[in-house]
Amino acid sequence: MNGPWDVHSDCTPDCAAHALPRVPATRIARRGAAFARTVRRALTDGERMAEPGRLRTHARGLLDALDIRVDGVAPLAAGGGTGTLVVVNHISWLDILALLAVEPVTLLAKREVGGWPVVGGLARRAGTHFIDRTHPRRLPHTVREVSELLAAGRSVAVFPQATTWCTAEAGTFRRATFQAAIDAGAPVRPVTLDYRQQGLPSTVAAFCGEDTFAGSLRRVLAARALTVGVTAHPVLWPLDAGLDRRELAARAARAALGGRPVTAATGGAARPAGSLRPAVPVPHAPPRDTPAHV
Repeated sequence: MNGPWDVHSDCTPDCAAHALPRVPATRIARRGAAFARTVRRALTDGERMAEPGRLRTHARGLLDALDIRVDGVAPLAAGGGTGTLVVVNHISWLDILALLAVEPVTLLAKREVGGWPVVGGLARRAGTHFIDRTHPRRLPHTVREVSELLAAGRSVAVFPQATTWCTAEAGTFRRATFQAAIDAGAPVRPVTLDYRQQGLPSTVAAFCGEDTFAGSLRRVLAARALTVGVTAHPVLWPLDAGLDRRELAARAARAALGGRPVTAATGGAARPAGSLRPAVPVPHAPPRDTPAHV
């Protein structure tokens, strides 16, 4: 069912393509079995899965089962008296696992994610908050809910593009959830996710249009040397700069979708020197066979 918040993406399943030859069938089978075992192990955790340590462990375990390496930075949260609104471009169902593998945060996702095979169950158990876009009158409630989470010190990750695209440069950021950061006096962290195979840009992980989870999973299982990059850009401080949600969304999009760090020189608001934390590599388990929505 379409709603007034829905965003149309030009991307379709045809956009998803391997940048390298597929791995052999024996490796595909081995990955599939490992992924299924890891999913079962995660689901047996029940409500305990929402614990940050367990959440990170399960996310990393699922990516490791798929032989996907995460190149990322931590922390995503900016620190201080509130949580951080982490705003991320959206390409794949793998985005959720990549973010949680870097830093367990509360996720805000569209309602449909809760019904996805495998990922939906994991998302629900991880404490994800779901948006129902078919009811626009719920929007103020959603913004208030996110603002309360941020004010309570919990960082929240959202996908403001409202749908998936096959690359990190497409689409734009919708403004509504940025109001939550303004209301809570919370910083905003733009984050870029991109997928590569042996350093080559790849759309194989894209989950777009009428694609199915089964079809996407089959592509991912066959992908050779797949890496997801998690690039955290300097935070934006909306209250310090007097930004409204329109300008805040635009500046965050320029960073996350254009891949350009936002600094005082390029229009981003910064707190005193040293308030932006340097990138810290995230440790991950070495892969067995390869270098390892809202």
